[in-house]
Amino acid sequence: MRPTPSPPRPDRLAPGHYTVDRLPPEVAALASVPDTLGPGAPAKVGILDLAFAVRGGRTELVERYQKTPLQIMRPLWIDPAMPGMSYVYLMATGGGVAQADRYRTDFRCGPGTQVHLTTQAATKIFRMEHDYASQRVHITAEDGAYVEYLPDPLIPFADSRFYQRTEVTVAPGATVLLGDTVTAGRLARGERHAYRTLATDLRVTRPDGTLLALDTLRLTPGAADGGVLGPGVFAGHDHVASLFVVTDRAPAGELADTLHTALAGLGVLYGVSVLPRDCGAWLRLLDDSPVRVAAAHNAAWDAVRRLLTGHPAPALRKP
Repeated sequence: MRPTPSPPRPDRLAPGHYTVDRLPPEVAALASVPDTLGPGAPAKVGILDLAFAVRGGRTELVERYQKTPLQIMRPLWIDPAMPGMSYVYLMATGGGVAQADRYRTDFRCGPGTQVHLTTQAATKIFRMEHDYASQRVHITAEDGAYVEYLPDPLIPFADSRFYQRTEVTVAPGATVLLGDTVTAGRLARGERHAYRTLATDLRVTRPDGTLLALDTLRLTPGAADGGVLGPGVFAGHDHVASLFVVTDRAPAGELADTLHTALAGLGVLYGVSVLPRDCGAWLRLLDDSPVRVAAAHNAAWDAVRRLLTGHPAPALRKP
């Protein structure tokens, strides 16, 4: 019997691989040719492509492609409660995202894998005079996989322009926890909603293309529609965080109740709801304190992990 041929590898350095084909109008209007290094120039394209599989009873990194400025530390197995889970810290050597940067990250998590993905530190979006920066994130979780993608906060500097598209494919029987936090800017320097525009899109589907969830964020300070301070966005606060849980390990209603219980009494403004098709639950929380936001986010993560795996979330130390 002839072996099944492997799918062709993408040309990771082709512009179509790392650029976004459909930009929000707010971002597309800012496209221009920088007077510094432009898109596609050395150090302006960051690529990270990782594949995980179960080997010898634990999750191993079996494929890795990285292109500076994106890179990773070697996987760690640091959770005594879940010793087979692979913890991977994502890093950028440049210290932050600059104008005309184009990043793409792919995380392919095979059947039965346990993967935790986080960043080494907050993602800083630097001041920009021309063009914009973008990042594409692709996460695939196959049957039985348990995947946590919990990066540190996104901090947009004054005059920054940034777009991120996250596409998540979750097979039946798989679980994905997806978190994010956005701040109003470099608050210690008095930069509060001083960025030019910040836009994100999240799309969650099944492998056959069935749509499970969409989430869209458009932040344009000073816009005619009220900008970023209204009740549907920051509501006058400095930090907004979200956590999406897509799983069939527990009923959607039980997940939502678990999140409610975890956040009650923590002093943050929050809302919880089930996701379409009862495929999971999600929350969004607001506050002015980064300490309270982080504590609330961690409490929600811990509660969900206990429900779905029977084990607590570890106290992670950033390298």
